[in-house]
Amino acid sequence: MASRFSSCLLSAVLLLAPAALLPAAEPDAANTQGSLPGTKRLTWQGDLASLMVDDVDAFLLSEIQNSIARRERYWRRDFSSPEAYEQSVAPNRRRLAHMLGVRDKRVAFDALQLLATTSRPALVGRGKNYKVYAVRWPVVGGMHGEGLLLSPTGRPPTADVIALPDATQTPEMLAGLAPGIEPASQAARRLAESGCRVLIPTLIDRRLEKRNGRANLTSREFLYRPAFELGRHLIGYEIQKILAGVDWFEKERGSDKRGVGLIGWGEGGLLAFYAAALDTRIDAACVSGYFHSRQNIWNEPLDRNVFGLLHEFGDAEIAGLIAPRKLIVEASHGPELVLPSEGGAPAVLTSPQINDVRAEFARAEKLIAPLDVKSLQLVVSGDGQGAFAATASLEAFLAALHREGSLADTPSVVEKVGEGVDAQARQQRQQREIDRHNQEVLHESPYVRAAFMKKLDTSSLEKFAASQKPYRDFFRDDVIGHFDIPLTPPNPHTRIAYEEEAWTGHDVVLDVFPGVFAYGVLLVPKNIPAGEKRPVVVCQHGLEGRPSDTITGNHRAYHDFAAELCKRGFITFAPQNLYIFKDRFRTLQRKGNAIKKTLFSVIVPQHQQIVNWLGSLPNVDAERIGFYGLSYGGKSAMRIPALVPEYCLSICSADFNEWVGKNASTRLPYSYVWTGEYEIFEFDLGSNFNYSEMAALIAPRPFMVERGHFDGVSSDECVAYEYAKVRNLYAAKLHIPDRTAIEFFNGPHTINGQGTFRFLHKHLNWPAPGEVKVKR
Repeated sequence: MASRFSSCLLSAVLLLAPAALLPAAEPDAANTQGSLPGTKRLTWQGDLASLMVDDVDAFLLSEIQNSIARRERYWRRDFSSPEAYEQSVAPNRRRLAHMLGVRDKRVAFDALQLLATTSRPALVGRGKNYKVYAVRWPVVGGMHGEGLLLSPTGRPPTADVIALPDATQTPEMLAGLAPGIEPASQAARRLAESGCRVLIPTLIDRRLEKRNGRANLTSREFLYRPAFELGRHLIGYEIQKILAGVDWFEKERGSDKRGVGLIGWGEGGLLAFYAAALDTRIDAACVSGYFHSRQNIWNEPLDRNVFGLLHEFGDAEIAGLIAPRKLIVEASHGPELVLPSEGGAPAVLTSPQINDVRAEFARAEKLIAPLDVKSLQLVVSGDGQGAFAATASLEAFLAALHREGSLADTPSVVEKVGEGVDAQARQQRQQREIDRHNQEVLHESPYVRAAFMKKLDTSSLEKFAASQKPYRDFFRDDVIGHFDIPLTPPNPHTRIAYEEEAWTGHDVVLDVFPGVFAYGVLLVPKNIPAGEKRPVVVCQHGLEGRPSDTITGNHRAYHDFAAELCKRGFITFAPQNLYIFKDRFRTLQRKGNAIKKTLFSVIVPQHQQIVNWLGSLPNVDAERIGFYGLSYGGKSAMRIPALVPEYCLSICSADFNEWVGKNASTRLPYSYVWTGEYEIFEFDLGSNFNYSEMAALIAPRPFMVERGHFDGVSSDECVAYEYAKVRNLYAAKLHIPDRTAIEFFNGPHTINGQGTFRFLHKHLNWPAPGEVKVKR
């Protein structure tokens, strides 16, 4: 797989207390100890890669904490009236909908469909003054909601409610038709007994299963992965099912203005919370076993990962989107689980602690205090770890929906009619429909990207460069994620790491941001004539790799390509990347995603500092610094040079392919949906940047693809399909066909070092062995 040798950019690292680790400044006399001229002596011991990952982790946690204070810049609340307030937060509501992937148009329909067969009626239960039906309803595309409808008999409903179970529960449990929930917590049944019409959708479960015989994923994570890549979300799909139910309620009630409410526990609480924040038709929401600080969202199940959520929203801010409508927060025991690291993302879900709930609730109250409405209500079930649907919670919820609404005094037994619905078959139908919808969105995505890129002007190189800027800005800010922190002086520290006959290798550490450093190995040919400027090739290793893999040992993937290029006269630099230590680095991506960042949000500025420093060296030609990466290094070759213009060319080896399909397809055998690279997915790439679009950000600089016929990252057909669009841009539109190339070779996931070496010699203007150097 592409990730097998994945390489990311520079092995830079974040250091929160650099003074404790960086040696004190030493005079150039330290060069006698092996430091490069003009640098300080590097004295660190131990594993710099491990230190890097730990420090980046600390940096990101600090940024997550700081996000709370920074959110205010995204809000323009107008408290002059409830109407003005609603209008003022509408842009925030739209941005939240985008983050949650709520963007497909819902299907209009007249009524719910009763699910019956020749052997089973739609009626599956009877309660006191209500009946229970198996139903489904259209949502988006070919996707349906499916569940139970509890409908009053003999009287009109006092309110319309959508009751949402946790992902570990079925609608039948919440209705009292199946065991699994204590009678007092069967909120749907209790509300139906109190005169409400209640719709209970089925949620996707958390069943763990080896997908395609490979990674052990929950059903929710399996469907989340392709949706996320396509700018959708499992949360968004389930919200759409809820809002389709609200559409029906609105159509059914006509001129009757009875209230519409959402109530949920655990995952159902999450969905009730988000859906109420997005749709002002919802009059009240009761959220149980969910509400608290989201600062540790990175440790929750991966299907809760929302790109950029903490950048603008915590639970307090989302509560502010529900105001001035009613929100009841029930502090209760929540779902608890531990997900293993067996290919899926490890996670821990614990009950919200009462102190955390109170603190976040107080923050929400403070945010909307100038509105001067009693919108928020906290109900503590037991000691904060009591059961869902406490009587006080249900009474407050009913009161918010109907002036005369009251909770039924004594619960009744629900009579089950017939065999009922096959819950497992229903779950499988729901999963298949979401999977099919994801694949339909994937099929349409090339046309969406073409429309997105239509303002790229290829009529001349000058106009092309000007039209690239907004796309590059979008890629930097909305895809990769950008820390608005200026680079510090590099403060280089070096020491000799290799001493070979033809070259010398130096460990190099550079400051990047306050508390952030970059590390790599610089290889310099011996006997460079005084005053001569040489080109540089930055050689990026892959997943779980180190700079040494590209230098010595003849690794089967790298073949010492950094050292081989140095023997040819190039100066080379091999960065250590962040993609090492498995879950330790993958969790960094999750932490970055919470604040609209990725691993490349750290890596890009690290590379910017690397090329800045390289360009300052006396024997380096700053105009001739190229990038050559394999696997994850190839992934880096598509992203870093797109944002670091000082890279004058880029070579993508053992990674280039139809990247969106590789991440989102549940048909392709080499898709990441089946594998352990749970960090690999990038939000909404399907709508904007596949690899040909990324190459358009590298153009008109030279760009090359190195592809082994037997490389399992993709098929030759997919690679050629995506590269054809790159070739068309360079040759047909920009009229620079000599600046791009692809080499197919008989080999696996490896550096071939034939056509790519020739490409480097040509475009970095350095003679190949046996050639005479010609000045240009």
